[in-house]
Amino acid sequence: MADMMWAGRFSKQVDETVNAFNSSIAFDGRMYKHDIQGSIAHATMLGDCGIIPKEDSLEIIRGLEEILADIESGKLALDPEAEDIHMFIEAELTKRLGDVGKRLHTARSRNDQVAVDIRLYLRDEIDEIYALVKELAVTLLNMAKEHTETIMPGYTHLQRAQPITFAHHLMAYVWMLLRDLDRLSDTKRRMNLCPLGSGALAGTTYKTNRRQTAELLGFDAPMPNSLDGVSDRDFCVELNCALSLIMTHLSRLSEEIIMWCSWEFKFVELDDAFATGSSIMPQKKNPDVTELIRGKTGRVNGDLVTLLSMLKGLPLAYNKDMQEDKEAIFDAVDNVKLCVKTFIPMLSTMRVLKDNMRNAAAKGFINATDCADYLVKKGMPFRDAYKITGTLVAQCIEKGLTLETLPIEDYRAMTNLFDEDVYDAISLDTCVRERKSEGGPSPEAVKLQIAEAEKALGL
Repeated sequence: MADMMWAGRFSKQVDETVNAFNSSIAFDGRMYKHDIQGSIAHATMLGDCGIIPKEDSLEIIRGLEEILADIESGKLALDPEAEDIHMFIEAELTKRLGDVGKRLHTARSRNDQVAVDIRLYLRDEIDEIYALVKELAVTLLNMAKEHTETIMPGYTHLQRAQPITFAHHLMAYVWMLLRDLDRLSDTKRRMNLCPLGSGALAGTTYKTNRRQTAELLGFDAPMPNSLDGVSDRDFCVELNCALSLIMTHLSRLSEEIIMWCSWEFKFVELDDAFATGSSIMPQKKNPDVTELIRGKTGRVNGDLVTLLSMLKGLPLAYNKDMQEDKEAIFDAVDNVKLCVKTFIPMLSTMRVLKDNMRNAAAKGFINATDCADYLVKKGMPFRDAYKITGTLVAQCIEKGLTLETLPIEDYRAMTNLFDEDVYDAISLDTCVRERKSEGGPSPEAVKLQIAEAEKALGL
């Protein structure tokens, strides 16, 4: 095994088990492009500042570009025996360029190198996740447009509560996803500072130009403190928080889809391509995709706990504990992308059973509030109207009737404010249509929500 870059201080080779334990290339190898990107910016700055000869700088850049091309073409495979992706690329560069390649690490530590690589990598991942979440929001938005008149029961405590529309229900998730998009944007904005040039922790004695490297890499500015530059992983935690909320929203909708697919609800039916069967029960059609998403939410939340626990006791500046940041945040990123990518086509192919939704809304006295409001609009205090309506519901239950089928004589026995028009006031269509308050479920109000969401999405 080749000597480690720090081997000069030690009289023995590191034990092989320690090398294996210490190695991170198995998971940080995915950052090869970003490591090369950061190194090219660093080499450019070194040459422009006269810290190394300009011709060496240009030769290093050419060598790095060739390594990148060879990795992406498959000509150069990552060495699983390498300590990490940073040392693999530097060793390959030195192998190709000799002493010139050894100049690359001038005025740089692996600490600030790692810190810049993960920011570059996660910045790209945020862009990809943002696009996926936006596509999911648009999918829900398009479904909502088709169901502004599809009446269903709204629930509290998982009990039928008031009539709404399926569009109104879907739009609640659109607004959740819009907040998710805002959080992703905010996270990217706060993480877009460049730690390169922080060195191991205390900067460098070379006259570097940190603003040049920050600009070359698309950062807004250098990080203002070198200690913070190498030890900050707030952006990993913040991104994982945003990802956990995305998964929480997917999990909540997944839970509802799981219920809606059941025979007890039968509000929707998943396409056969997004369901599975049973090994023993031939009649089963299981919503495994949504169940797995629900389970993976716990995994992404676990990644967040890993990051918080890893950071909570660390003194400044860099500590080897921080190597654990990558497996956690990479796992969270990978699982969110996988779940959203699967969720979009599952939703777009899902069949909505409108009649079953309406039939469910017709049961459970979910128009009771509208009955009370009918009396309030005729001058009765709400609490009195509430009590009368509750008594009427009890009578309906006793007689096996609904508010729609209860005779007018029973209404008038409670108060002479009731008239034949009560039946129109408590019909499902009226109940939904008249809920025109901003943010409400009426087709008119939901269409305004859709237009506002389209504007927020830039559609």
